[in-house]
Amino acid sequence: MQMLLSAGFILLVVLWGILAPANMSAVFDAMLAALTRNFGWFYLWVVLGLVVFAGFVAFSRYGNLKLGGDDDEPEFGMGSWFAMLFAAGMGIGLVFWGVAEPISHFATAPPGTVERTPEAANAAMRYVFFHWGIHPWAVYSVVALSIAFFQYRRAGSPLISTVTGALPWRPVRAMGGLFNALAVVATAFGVAASLGVGALQINSGLQAVFGVAVSDTAEVTIIVVTAIIYMTSAVTGVDKGIRYLSNFNMGLAGLLALAVFLLGPTVAIIDTLTNTLGSYLSEVIRMSLRATPFRASTWVGSWTVFYWAWWISWSPFVGLFIARVSRGRTVREFILGTVLAPSLAAFLWFSIFGGTALHMEIWQHVPLADAVKADVATALFTMFDAMPFGGIMSVVATLLVFVFFVTSGDSAVLVLGMMSTSGNPNPPRWVKIVWGVLVAGIAISLLLAGGLKAVQTATILFALPFAIVIVLMVISLWRALAEDWRDEARRERELRRRVREMMAK
Repeated sequence: MQMLLSAGFILLVVLWGILAPANMSAVFDAMLAALTRNFGWFYLWVVLGLVVFAGFVAFSRYGNLKLGGDDDEPEFGMGSWFAMLFAAGMGIGLVFWGVAEPISHFATAPPGTVERTPEAANAAMRYVFFHWGIHPWAVYSVVALSIAFFQYRRAGSPLISTVTGALPWRPVRAMGGLFNALAVVATAFGVAASLGVGALQINSGLQAVFGVAVSDTAEVTIIVVTAIIYMTSAVTGVDKGIRYLSNFNMGLAGLLALAVFLLGPTVAIIDTLTNTLGSYLSEVIRMSLRATPFRASTWVGSWTVFYWAWWISWSPFVGLFIARVSRGRTVREFILGTVLAPSLAAFLWFSIFGGTALHMEIWQHVPLADAVKADVATALFTMFDAMPFGGIMSVVATLLVFVFFVTSGDSAVLVLGMMSTSGNPNPPRWVKIVWGVLVAGIAISLLLAGGLKAVQTATILFALPFAIVIVLMVISLWRALAEDWRDEARRERELRRRVREMMAK
């Protein structure tokens, strides 16, 4: 029943976007304006709270608790584990926005900063660190930890309702099915948003390399072809398709980043990383709570609120997937591995690509800002055109997005299948296929209804109710951590007492 309700709702939205795209776009725009105006503060506070909570738990006495039994060992090595969570978490977005976002902030600077100035360049890099660093990964980590803790320590199903069902409030426990459905809907739209972005990027890459025109037809074709591939990958399981593709793509991304680092302004890239890391650490609290009540500006809503909503909408999908591959790790290892490590990787990525792009725009007068204004998806390839071996790098980048597209799609299909079959870790193939088709359908309908703007709008709309669910999950996890720590401390005291008694004899 739960699967029918959530899938039915998603199908209605897909049909709405395909049959009446203008109407859906108008309705979504009106709802978006109301949400960002009235609830932007809520997203800011929730995400900052998750950052604080993750940091406290990691370095608290609860950090030594293991996700599983005392003898459980991690199923995957550190390299494969990191590759899978990173590819599922934000792979497409990094490639798409690696050049486009820093240049966008440089050309249309945050409130209080004059655009196209050195200060705007510094602010641009600081905000991409902010949008892609600790905050989003803290959202993923806390949701994933909640699911993994109850699944591996309490032998529960990997469902949102399992976590909220441990709360003492009967009305909350009774809404478990609704929470699961919200997770499914948020996941489907969050992943579809990323796939829509991926289709735009692949189309721009094909245009840069092969001259394929950018059009709705080309983007729909890309989504359909890729959907067939990611559904094929999904039915082969985590041990084969997803792990192999994730490892391959991490290697490919590393090679592309190394090439840009060596062929680009290497010293300027290192200076960018150094300077931005310092300013990010000094300004992170102010950015976390920045609103513009006395300015007629939509910048925070268009960027920060959108990203926080995007990460929240992705969190049930990425969280459940990370939980699926994280049995046997301690709470501290889990949080540090899912927050600090990928954040550092994102900082390196944006320093290399964003630093190179800003250096070219400011010092070499490469028209990257004009390219972003014309079509945000072309920014990366415009930068490559101005670099040695740009054609080869464009091919590699297009392949990179394509494989990230597949890894995101097959991971999402697996997770949606699990959530809609009461937490079955190996859902039937037909269930994966159904979800693969629906996710592709959402991506197509959103693109037809307004391209990137419609994708962003849908993400913010469907993330709001799940943000409330995340707050409930945090409360439940905190209670469970305290209970299990007290139980382990009691067992350790009893064991020491018995040892002393035996020695006394």
